[in-house]
Amino acid sequence: MTSTHTIEQPRLTKPQPVRCAAPLTKATTLAYLMFERPDLDLAETYLTSFGLRVTAREPDKLFLRGTAPSPYCYVVFKAAKPRFVGLAFTVPNAADLTKLSALPGASSIEAITWPGGGKRVQLRDPAGFRVDAVWGQQEVETLPHRTPIRLNAPGELVRVDDPQRPPFDPPEVVKLGHVLIEVANFQAASSWYTRNFGLIPSDVCVFPDGAPGATFFRLDLGDQPADHHTLAMAQSFMAAYGHSAYELVDLDAIGVGQRLLQNAGWEHSWGIGRHMLGSQVFDYWQDPWGDKHEHYCDGDVFTSATPTGVYPISREAMAQWGPQMPKSFTKPHINLKTLTALSRNLYGCEDLSIKRLKELIKLFA
Repeated sequence: MTSTHTIEQPRLTKPQPVRCAAPLTKATTLAYLMFERPDLDLAETYLTSFGLRVTAREPDKLFLRGTAPSPYCYVVFKAAKPRFVGLAFTVPNAADLTKLSALPGASSIEAITWPGGGKRVQLRDPAGFRVDAVWGQQEVETLPHRTPIRLNAPGELVRVDDPQRPPFDPPEVVKLGHVLIEVANFQAASSWYTRNFGLIPSDVCVFPDGAPGATFFRLDLGDQPADHHTLAMAQSFMAAYGHSAYELVDLDAIGVGQRLLQNAGWEHSWGIGRHMLGSQVFDYWQDPWGDKHEHYCDGDVFTSATPTGVYPISREAMAQWGPQMPKSFTKPHINLKTLTALSRNLYGCEDLSIKRLKELIKLFA
């Protein structure tokens, strides 16, 4: 059930993702994620069970939020087939939108008609995901959530004559924490995010030959602590959504949430455990279309001064304790679409090869 608590340093022979010395802008938050779903009612039922709250609903759109002051962090579009559309970052000022609108394939600056307003520029990253750059969105009132449970420790008794009784209530998502995407053109996608949004590689996981296989990127907020990762990126044979993560107040909220989600009949993916890189206590669930959503708490935070760590990639290094990552967690859906993408990318992406594909299958299939 447990894994080692230290990770051996690998020998590096390939270029690694690095921070950009002069990025076009420095993103300040992960604003929202966008999905397409054929059934908005079913999407709302799952997401509210998971702990998000509906902000607004239109015939073809659904907006959900946490207790943080963002007007929404999750957008669902009505569509014939389920699909992950993309993500959005907030940027510091209007001038950043002007700079980003000059990138190849970028939209012009447009008004946002969704809750909170603001302006945005729509971009496409090298993997094909939509990336919105947002500025001027109005925050809303923070919603109340319970305070974290106080824990007694040897020599530090903070709870006396006060039994521990966490409320058996649905989980309260505080905020959207991060999203993991899978890409075939790993180096190009990594460079695009560091160059255009100033993301910093917190940790890189490498294959035996030293080539990067996954990177955890954080926001560059200077001296202000930022979550260990806001965007995670993994080498794959095609572009795909991996999972997204949502912060809860404490471990008891994760445990109670697990019981309630099990009682509701939703499908569990992996957990409860504690990650190695990022240190989050985690629990993963699948929505009705098989997309993973993570509850987490107690994650690492870094200032911009912390250097990048580099570690060997392995299943065992995914968690300090708890169940080992199940093979079903990373097993791709094999169909005509995925086989076509594999055939195209195997000969069209310099980061992908027969050798790399065999390593990916050995590690995660």
